Amino acid sequence: MLNELDKELERRGHKFVRYADDCMIFYKSERGAEREKESITKYIEEELYLRVNRKKTTVGYVCGMKYLGYSFYKSKGEWRLSVHPKSYSKMETRIRELTSRSSGKGYARLKQELRWFIRGWVGYFHLADMQSRLQRTDEWLRRRIRMCIWKYWKKMKTKFANLRRCGLNKGKAWEYANTRLGYWRIAGSYILSTTITNERLRKAGYPSFLQYYGKLHRK
Repeated sequence: MLNELDKELERRGHKFVRYADDCMIFYKSERGAEREKESITKYIEEELYLRVNRKKTTVGYVCGMKYLGYSFYKSKGEWRLSVHPKSYSKMETRIRELTSRSSGKGYARLKQELRWFIRGWVGYFHLADMQSRLQRTDEWLRRRIRMCIWKYWKKMKTKFANLRRCGLNKGKAWEYANTRLGYWRIAGSYILSTTITNERLRKAGYPSFLQYYGKLHRK
C-alpha cells in the first residue's frame, strides 16, 4: 500500500528507508524536516487515504532515534548500528520472566527457553555493535541463573551436599546452606560465583548472549 509513498519520496529526492509501515526520512536541517513531515503527512492522508499516527511521527537527530529496535551512532566518521535502550529494556524484562524463581521451571526447561529467546534476540540484533553491553548482560544473566539454581536446591541438606560437590569445604558449605540471605543477594555472593562458576554453567548447557553473538560474527 505504501509503494506510492516510496515513489513520491524518490521524486522529491529524499534519502529514506522503509520497512512495512515504519519509515525514516533523512533531512539536513531540523526546520526542513519539520516542513517535510507536515507535507508528507498531508500526502499520505489526502492522496493515499491512510491515517498517520502523529504521536509516533517525530523529528529528531538520528543518534538515539529508534528504528525496528535499532539505534544509530557515529564513530570515527562512520555511522554504525546499536541496539536502542527500549529494546534492551524489553529484553531484560523477558529474561526476568524466564528466570523468575517462582516460575516452577526445572533445569532443562529453563535452559531450553533461555536458548530459544537468546538465539532469536541475538539473531535479530546481530548487526549492532553490542559486545561490551552483552558482557554486562551475561554477568547479570548468570546471577539470575544462580538465583534459580539456589531456589531449586530448596532444602538445607541439598544445598550442603551440592556445595560440597562444587568443591566448598565442609564448614563453609554448612554455613551457606544455613544462610538467611535473600535469593538475589546470595546469587551475587563470592561463594556461589566460585562454586557455581561460569565454566560449570557453560558445561551444564546454560546459554550466553555473547556466545551466540560471537558465533554469528565468526560466520
